[in-house]
Amino acid sequence: MSRTEEFQELRPLLFSIAYRILGSVGEAEDAVQETWLRYEATATEPRSVKAYLSTTVTRIAIDVLRSARVRREQYVGEWLPEPLLDDPYEDPERAAELAESVSMAALLLLERLSPLERAAFVLREVFDFGFPEVAAAVGRSEAACRQLVSRARRHMAAGRPRFEADREEREKLAARFFDALREGDVDGLRGLLAADVSMVGDGGGRAPQLARAVTGAQNVARLLGSVFPRMARIEVTFEPHQLNGQPGAIFHDRDGKVLHTLALDILDGRIQTIRAVINPAKLGHMGPVADAWAIHREVQAGRPS
Repeated sequence: MSRTEEFQELRPLLFSIAYRILGSVGEAEDAVQETWLRYEATATEPRSVKAYLSTTVTRIAIDVLRSARVRREQYVGEWLPEPLLDDPYEDPERAAELAESVSMAALLLLERLSPLERAAFVLREVFDFGFPEVAAAVGRSEAACRQLVSRARRHMAAGRPRFEADREEREKLAARFFDALREGDVDGLRGLLAADVSMVGDGGGRAPQLARAVTGAQNVARLLGSVFPRMARIEVTFEPHQLNGQPGAIFHDRDGKVLHTLALDILDGRIQTIRAVINPAKLGHMGPVADAWAIHREVQAGRPS
């Protein structure tokens, strides 16, 4: 195989590693591209192409994450990962771990880890790399990596996300939720929400967003049941779609441009958390992005006094 063919074969794995370390589609794609440029420029042939590329993309992602931490500390409002439509890497033997590790809840937990803990945890626990490979990738001894992974496991276990195990049940409940949303059925929505449900939005100061998380079934149902019918009147539509391995939807304006996404965490037959990504900087990988402020003004103009 040529270098190009070898790289393309491993690209899904490289992207999936980088995305879990960074929580950003754009930054992960940039890390993969930089990995290719370094691979193309190296004069020697690596003994293991997979090990070389995985090490390279991990080190690039760690460096990017360190600088991103400063930006995230200064972020306006709630920070959420960039929504991922499809994880390109598949491993039937680790399908459950892969799906769970890419969820927004899991990525938000990973944000609590140091960059080295996060990278070591992702390589070891998600992709089943051996400790010698993890050590080479993060530039620490095997003993140090075992400690990194052990600390990361404790942090992750303390807030481990829990989801409805049966995918079919999740999809059925999500379909009922989106039907009720389309109808503006507040009672129907409330019946699908956990009593302590939380709804958070990420506008990053670049789009209208919730001033703070909305909690409680009544409050969330009332908000959703009142806002979407007004949006529908100006031809905002949505299509259900898996987001980060969980049920969700992509919303579009009348011209088909992406307005925002909505992702649902479902457990015990109820929706536990709703996360909306509205920041246009996090939606560009899905297609042309709508002007959320213009939509907001149009919705407000049509609101009954």
